[in-house]
Amino acid sequence: MSFSAVHGTLSSLKSCQADILTGMDIVTDVALDLVEAQDGEVNPGIKMLEDMILDCAKLDREINYFVDVVQQVTSEVATQQPEAMFSLSDKVKERFAQRTDTLADTELHHHQKVVAFKSSIASSSSQANQESADNMEEVDEDIAVTQSQVNFTCPVTQVEMVNPMKNKKCNHHYEETAILDMIKAKRSQKKKCRCPVVGCGNTDVKESDLILDQILRRKIQSHKRKANRT
Repeated sequence: MSFSAVHGTLSSLKSCQADILTGMDIVTDVALDLVEAQDGEVNPGIKMLEDMILDCAKLDREINYFVDVVQQVTSEVATQQPEAMFSLSDKVKERFAQRTDTLADTELHHHQKVVAFKSSIASSSSQANQESADNMEEVDEDIAVTQSQVNFTCPVTQVEMVNPMKNKKCNHHYEETAILDMIKAKRSQKKKCRCPVVGCGNTDVKESDLILDQILRRKIQSHKRKANRT
């Protein structure tokens, strides 16, 4: 086995991981469709989809650990004699087992996309219940006004968001990669990250305050499809 083969395998694994994360978004979309169609009744399919997204979160976590272990072991082996490559596989298996044996499934509920899934379902369910209790004509007018006021543009990149993240403190939205890169850059300078929305008083944006907004993501996708049709 060569280092190039190892790196090629890791590259393929990371590509698979990206597909898993995309699949988690699809599961969330299906769950939200069920919520919107359930008319206030609990759909047993939601629980099944939650279990599915937890399974995906477990796979994502294991891939992260595996990639990390492989990179550590190959780095160590690279400084040793060539024959050390023969024990590479065994070392990876041993160290990976040591890491995963201490993991608890309860931690999966803190996975970013699992948190976003639960938050989106709760928000959508609450909205559905409110709509069923109100006059539908008034609700339709409220929705039209709300949608016209939604800003799909990231305050950092100034382009339409793809994966919007909501700040739980100030309720502002940003593109995922843009805000995370901004926080990382400020952290390297030992500075706090101020919310990039003009006039916002939030002077300390933290990664722990951010949550993927799957409902807004769906709105952006719907808006884009309508724009393409016209």
